[in-house]
Amino acid sequence: MFSDIIESLSDEPILAALFSIFMNIAAAITGFLPSAFITAGTVAAFDLKVGLVLLIIGEAAGAIISFILYRKGITKLTSSFPQLKNNKFFSKLQSAEGPDAFFMVVLLRVLPFVPSGAVTLAAAFSKMRLLPFGIASTIGKIPALFMEAFAISHILKFERDLQIAIFLLVAFFFLIYYLYKNAKLS
Repeated sequence: MFSDIIESLSDEPILAALFSIFMNIAAAITGFLPSAFITAGTVAAFDLKVGLVLLIIGEAAGAIISFILYRKGITKLTSSFPQLKNNKFFSKLQSAEGPDAFFMVVLLRVLPFVPSGAVTLAAAFSKMRLLPFGIASTIGKIPALFMEAFAISHILKFERDLQIAIFLLVAFFFLIYYLYKNAKLS
């Protein structure tokens, strides 16, 4: 769906770029929308290099805007992530300041299965300031975005049947992971 929208905007590259950035911001604010579809649409509409730049801009803007929003509504949001109180990394991040907080955000952004929304929420709940958070968050996301965009750009070159098979396989593994995590929490 996203790739269809962005491809329909291919005659208007500025609108397509703004749409991609806006969708990354929306995904970051909600904290649960998957960004892989945004990456796929952006890489399909633009080449890998331009797409990667747009994705980095969108991820950085999304992290900064969600940090500001989370900080404003922190009491409501902490009830949405009760597992943060029991996680040693997030507990450390909440009490960390200065370089310690900066490097913890970079590390948590680089790790592939750490939810971005949870990292942003923990940082917003901490004593960390906006500028160091924005820089650390962006530095940490660049490797993950590069790998995701690179993989997707190559998958987009495959035949449609193989693309569907890869998508179903990835969806299957995410479903298994989700079921495993929920069974573990019960």
